[in-house]
Amino acid sequence: MKKILFSLLALAFTVSLSAQNTPDKVAKFKSDVIDLGKIEVGNPKTATFHFSNIGATPLIIEQANPTCGCTIGDYTKAPVAKGKDGWIKATYNAASIGAFDKKMSVKFAGVDGTKDITIKGEVLSKEDYAKYIASTKKSTTPAKP
Repeated sequence: MKKILFSLLALAFTVSLSAQNTPDKVAKFKSDVIDLGKIEVGNPKTATFHFSNIGATPLIIEQANPTCGCTIGDYTKAPVAKGKDGWIKATYNAASIGAFDKKMSVKFAGVDGTKDITIKGEVLSKEDYAKYIASTKKSTTPAKP
């Protein structure tokens, strides 16, 4: 009986240790979703995700992979010290007209699991984008007295 109890306690301890080392326990993202808004077709736009190392040891980004071929990732290459900030960039190529919602998977060294970050927005045709820009300028221009 003691062996079974000891085995269960050892298993519970091991599970609790591994559960503590997840992306959300070591990195605090300012935002894990960035809305790029309306962008013009053929005009790539970049989102920068900022995060802080909230873990006890330096944080290293092992991989930052897009889930499709339409984003290109770049990220802080040096270890991010405890309490310091790092960044991850995702660029959307804006080759196709329409709404988009794209994920990038981030893997930190020595951390179980991955963290998903998302860029979203809407790609407009050149004509529709020009109309959109014109309408936003009208709405932000103060009325003349």
